[in-house]
Amino acid sequence: MSPQLITLYVAAAAAAAAVRRRATAGGRDRGDVPGWVMITVMSAALVLAILIPFREAIVDAVQEALDSVTNAPAQ
Repeated sequence: MSPQLITLYVAAAAAAAAVRRRATAGGRDRGDVPGWVMITVMSAALVLAILIPFREAIVDAVQEALDSVTNAPAQ
């Protein structure tokens, strides 16, 4: 498993844990917690679904953009 994928998993788990902590805080109006949890989990899944098959293309595009900026001739 790549380090980037592990980082995404850890970030998704941390976000879910933060939402869970806020949801279990007693005595306050918590709003639509299940809905926000679902949005958070689905967003993380969507990022992974896009990143996994297109990782190389995304990295190449970003690298090419950075190279074009850093290697641009001075005017």
